[in-house]
Amino acid sequence: MKNGTMRAVGVFPRRREVGLLAHAAPRMQSPTDVRIRTLEVGICGTDREICSFAYGTPPTDSEYLILGHEALGEVVEVGPGVQGLKPGDLVVPSVRRPCPHHGCSPCRVDRQDFCFTGDFTERGIKMTHGFMTEYFVEEDKHLNTVPQELRDVAVLVEPLTVAEKALAQVWQVQNRLPWHARSAERGAGKTAVVLGAGPVGILGAMALLVNGFKTYVYSRSPEPNPKADLVNSIGAKYVSAQTVSVKEFAGIVGTVDLVYEAIGVASVGFEVLKILGLNGVFVFTGIPPHKPAIPIEADTLMRDMVLKNQVIVGTVNADRPAFEGAIRDLGIFKQRWPRALSAVISGRYPMEAHRELLLGKATGIKNVITIGQ
Repeated sequence: MKNGTMRAVGVFPRRREVGLLAHAAPRMQSPTDVRIRTLEVGICGTDREICSFAYGTPPTDSEYLILGHEALGEVVEVGPGVQGLKPGDLVVPSVRRPCPHHGCSPCRVDRQDFCFTGDFTERGIKMTHGFMTEYFVEEDKHLNTVPQELRDVAVLVEPLTVAEKALAQVWQVQNRLPWHARSAERGAGKTAVVLGAGPVGILGAMALLVNGFKTYVYSRSPEPNPKADLVNSIGAKYVSAQTVSVKEFAGIVGTVDLVYEAIGVASVGFEVLKILGLNGVFVFTGIPPHKPAIPIEADTLMRDMVLKNQVIVGTVNADRPAFEGAIRDLGIFKQRWPRALSAVISGRYPMEAHRELLLGKATGIKNVITIGQ
């Protein structure tokens, strides 16, 4: 930091610019505040979309929005009201912050992932600065402690929470019937399909495998490719959508109990929905860009939904149990598939490489900006 400022990567929506900037160093203002040195920030599709000016809203008093919502940091200082955290601890912050409305019951009980009003804010996305800077201050209840042994992969916690929250909803939905196996692995005897082999898809496949599902990953690129190699190495089965049609894919997988969508492509999602099995659950996690509507076989899909007792669930953001589950499962992944888990992170880069990472062609699986050591 120099002269009370620090480096940050931000987007200026009105000027349609993305770049390094000098941002005022944050100050602790509440007894429950924690000052954190940023170690790593993951780059995701949301960041790239914000940098294309598709969305992203700065705070009301700022012309720019500091990017970054997938962060790992180290505690530097804690307020007098903070318990359970101390300098040197590793933490991952959550993303969404509650709306101010008294009548929004989810936000009042820290379930802002189900905010009723839509007036929530999100770090690095909507009206609150993100973590792609040297330091940040956060209230302790929005921080999740990470064991030191997960230091090298902890930046993956936030993207893994997508699968953790999705699975939590699947378990709740399937309590409607005797679906759970009589096993510690709740997916034992069931088949899951993951759409997409990006970080959210690959981490989701790992979570499904840990829960006992026979898992297939249906993604675009033909084999051989690094993502397919990674997927196959963990015991899932990679199938290319370019070489295997959905109809052919159905013949390969048999009965599909769960589809975990992680590509944000509606045409693929609704095509695969047609092969969902009896009593199955389809979870949408992707957000397609705004573009012309696509034709779908609505009558067939509706008929199947009714006659096969199927459920479609959409999920966004995550609560504290999802972060805690992600931290727990990362530890399991690291024990079971250490090389594969490390390979999810394609590369680590300095802040000066932000333009290529945010504006250039997307490469690899998960790219990370390293800020502190």
